[in-house]
Amino acid sequence: MVLDPLAPASRPDAFLRLCPSRAVMARIGEKWTALSLAALRDGPMRFGALMRRLDGVSQKMLSQTLRNLERDGLITRHVHDERPLRVDYALTDRGADLVPII
Repeated sequence: MVLDPLAPASRPDAFLRLCPSRAVMARIGEKWTALSLAALRDGPMRFGALMRRLDGVSQKMLSQTLRNLERDGLITRHVHDERPLRVDYALTDRGADLVPII
C-alpha cells in the first residue's frame, strides 16, 4: 500500500498548536523580518544601508533579525576580505520566493 503524501492527514494544519507552519508564520509575521526581506528584494545591501532603509530599527534588532533570517536560509551574508571590512546581505532563492507573498 502506497500512502499519498498529500493526503489530508499528512498536510500541515496551522490550526494545530504543534504544526511546524506556525513557526514559519511567526518568523514572517515579525515587523523587521518582513521589512528586511522587502528591502533586499532589489539586490544585496550592506548593513548600514539596511539601517538607513529601515527607519526606526535599532542596530541590535537589525542584527538579530538578519541573523535569524540567515539561520532560516532566507538571506545570505557575504563578508568581503578588505579593509574596512564589508558585509553584504542578499536574498536566497527561498527568500526571493517569499517576498511576493509578504
